Amino acid sequence: MEVIRADQACRGAEEGVAVTIGFFDGVHLGHQALIGAARRRGAELGVPTAVVTFDRHPATVVRPASAPLLLTDLDQRLERLADLGVDLTLVLAFDEARAQEEAEEFVGEVLAERLSARAVVVGADFHFGHRRGGNVELLRSLGRRHGFTVHGLELAGLGATPVAVSSTAIRRALAEGDLAGANAMLGRDHEVRGVVEGNDRRGATLLGYPTANVAVPPEIQLPAPGIYAGWYVRPDGAALPAAISLGWRPTFARSSDRPLLEAHVLDFDGDLYGEAAAIRFSARLRDEERFESVEALVAQMDRDVAASRALLVPASG
Repeated sequence: MEVIRADQACRGAEEGVAVTIGFFDGVHLGHQALIGAARRRGAELGVPTAVVTFDRHPATVVRPASAPLLLTDLDQRLERLADLGVDLTLVLAFDEARAQEEAEEFVGEVLAERLSARAVVVGADFHFGHRRGGNVELLRSLGRRHGFTVHGLELAGLGATPVAVSSTAIRRALAEGDLAGANAMLGRDHEVRGVVEGNDRRGATLLGYPTANVAVPPEIQLPAPGIYAGWYVRPDGAALPAAISLGWRPTFARSSDRPLLEAHVLDFDGDLYGEAAAIRFSARLRDEERFESVEALVAQMDRDVAASRALLVPASG
């Protein structure tokens, strides 16, 4: 996939593109439907599929005090878009100037001049431009002027979930401990990324379960505190089964204002410190608990590891 930033030329767009527009946080089922529709339109027209997205969430500029946590960072979004068969992605800087840009200016500059859009695919409730002044009807009117068609899709009722699929709904499900609901809307396991930091080695020396402590950037949405089964993904892409603890270690003295993300990689004996890691949350096992003794905690950890193994590691024989 070609990634175009700032004022780089869109080399893949000489003959026009079929394009969809959005921040695409999470690249969830709704986003996947839009991209699929854009790909179909591109195939019909014989042109590449393009995505227009932004380097930061628009809310961080227009309402920073209430900007949401993110389901995916920019690198993750670009990887997901490439996996979905997008041919080129234009990453626009979202700053004060972009926030003040009128809808008509955006269409002329980005869709018409930079991308030579032939078809534009958006959700039926799509809004854009200064104070969200543009909508699908305005986009259609501008499309007639600039030579592209507009396709507005209804995105309700996607996937095995009773609520409309949206990034907001996924964040809410994660925060409430509904990992299954969040993963259903994402179409995959929720994944966060960070670097393995040094720790007090309590897991290895006191509890018998060494852990990788993954420091996740504060702007990323974590699931609710609890114990999970999931995967530790190494820089080379190897995914290793893991029992995951997310919380404040209530059996011991609280040592952090943010929940600690600790992954015990099953059947692994090696050094992970300083490594860039991804953690994928596959199943929620239980809430975080405080135990009256280390022995009681270890007994529960034994059960958590066994449960994770049963969920993640196929039985042999």
